[in-house]
Amino acid sequence: MMTKFLPKGRFSLLTAFASWFLVASLLLRIAFMIWQHDEVSWNIIDLLRTLCTGVFFDLGTLSFILLPAALYFSVLPKRLIGSWFDKIITYFFTVLILFILVLTFFAEITFWDEFRTRFNFIAVDYLIYTHEVVANIKESYPLPILIGGVLMITMLILSVFYKMGVFRATFSNSPSIKKRLLAAGTFIIVAILFSVGITNNQAEWSANRYNSEISKAGIYSFFSAFRNNQMKYTEFYSSVDNGAAFALVRNKLASPNTQFTTDMQSIHRSITATDTVANKNVVFILVESLSAKFLGEFGNDEHISPFMDSIAQQSICFKNLYATGTRTVRGMEAVTLSIPPTPGQSIVKRPDNHNLYTVASVFKKREYDCNFFYGGDGYFDNMNSFFGGNGFTIYDRGRGSVLSDDIKTTRHNITDAEVTFENAWGICDEDIFNKMLGVADRQYQSGKPFFNFIMTTSNHRPYTYPSGKIDIPSGKSREGAVKYTDYALRQLFRKASRKPWFKNTVFVIIADHCASSAGKDEIDLANYHIPSFIINAGTVQKVETQCSQIDIFPTLFGLFGWHYDSDFYGKNVLENGFEERFFSGTYRKLALVKKNKAMILSDQKQQHFYKWDKNTNDLLPLPMDKGFLTETISFYQTADYLFTNRKLK
Repeated sequence: MMTKFLPKGRFSLLTAFASWFLVASLLLRIAFMIWQHDEVSWNIIDLLRTLCTGVFFDLGTLSFILLPAALYFSVLPKRLIGSWFDKIITYFFTVLILFILVLTFFAEITFWDEFRTRFNFIAVDYLIYTHEVVANIKESYPLPILIGGVLMITMLILSVFYKMGVFRATFSNSPSIKKRLLAAGTFIIVAILFSVGITNNQAEWSANRYNSEISKAGIYSFFSAFRNNQMKYTEFYSSVDNGAAFALVRNKLASPNTQFTTDMQSIHRSITATDTVANKNVVFILVESLSAKFLGEFGNDEHISPFMDSIAQQSICFKNLYATGTRTVRGMEAVTLSIPPTPGQSIVKRPDNHNLYTVASVFKKREYDCNFFYGGDGYFDNMNSFFGGNGFTIYDRGRGSVLSDDIKTTRHNITDAEVTFENAWGICDEDIFNKMLGVADRQYQSGKPFFNFIMTTSNHRPYTYPSGKIDIPSGKSREGAVKYTDYALRQLFRKASRKPWFKNTVFVIIADHCASSAGKDEIDLANYHIPSFIINAGTVQKVETQCSQIDIFPTLFGLFGWHYDSDFYGKNVLENGFEERFFSGTYRKLALVKKNKAMILSDQKQQHFYKWDKNTNDLLPLPMDKGFLTETISFYQTADYLFTNRKLK
């Protein structure tokens, strides 16, 4: 009965496969819309455009997936049609591709759950760091059930194809030359059209980010991100005269205690000061995924951050500070290089990123011992290469990866004996803090001041941590992971306070990024709000000034009263005349926010200007402000220019 609904002939399998894929993609798209029902636009025109745009990109995806099959069915000689060779090849690749696509649909659901977006550059990175990603999946999801479910669905689809007579028709009909050429030609033309004339950006038609993301096809988005992982600023973004851009930025970075070099296409300058403060040790803690909204200090009523809420009253607490990006490497880039986020990949992951002028350069000039501590394998996200290539000694949980010969640093392995708990991402926060404490004791004995940079891992899916530490069971929720991280910080300070070096040590705590950055607007600005504290600096205050991650070290150096050279875009937040602003972005969108005004640059040489309603987190369109636009372009253009032209060396 069902065979009458499909065309007869050699290409029946392609038709059935395409029909299944389009229906499955449509159902997934509808599921995402229901998932975000309170944030997507349900206007009938927006709804239809979301679904129709989605079908269009699904057809492009199909053209690539089915092109090899279309060519195979078109060129196979008549005498081999229906042979054992034909059947083995057809059944094998049908099962394989079906399994991969069903698994991909499941992966899209989990990816959406984590990031509220279709596959992007994060998914591309996940292919590179398979150990951490596979281990995370195994610890976060019931993998046997997942794989079993994928196999069952694959077999179910195959059985439907079989009952519909799809395979019988495929193996019993020989198409004419005209039909062969038509089938192969159609797939080739569509594939070329999408390769040359269609970009994934064209799916971003809506002001509502969710409608645009749901319009995309996950597989197509993945390969688009893979192709555009690194982006040249001047090719993709609006630009201005380079000399004028640097003049504007230098003017913005100027202050009474600043002296610039004569190179007008540089921001290199000397920050003058009395420089009478003795060197203090610095312990810098970059906390994984710590959104400000998790802390009671910022309005959370779940009581999951009692220690951090207490130190907010005993430190310099930054109430209005924002991350530059949505990933750990962006946070590392921001704090070490003090630079706005350049488009594409973070500098931490780019080639030729060694021997840059980083905050370690400032510490090294004062003969500090600089160290980087990470509880996982620092091969992940290129961290060891970046930190090792920029003056840090490495302490990590090596799993066999080695540093390249051009990195002149020492790498220390965190041994099994030093580990009490470990998950996919690395050892628990208590363990990495204990490792740092032991190293700091040896540094103190040597008589050298130290700068110890710690990257935590516990506040990350699968949210597992040592049992019996807090009252939320391990592996259940983000709230539990936050509370454990807070507990681990309390233990660090309890132990450190007994050390002879404690009184001469300043602690800095700041998040790398928020736990989630997705929202309905181009950039969800509220989801860049992070906490930061400078502790033991001899002063206590709540800083309400709007500022950025890139300002944290210039502020610290200002507190120390240091005279130092700077290639940093960040400034001392506590200095008179500091202009409130922050930089934030995704790997394609770049924003400059000044109080309640936001300029967002996109990679289609487009820009949008908004009023940011902080209470509702809405971006309300404003007429273009050319001065604000020029300033935004100037900051991002010069930052990209300096790295690209090796002027951050």
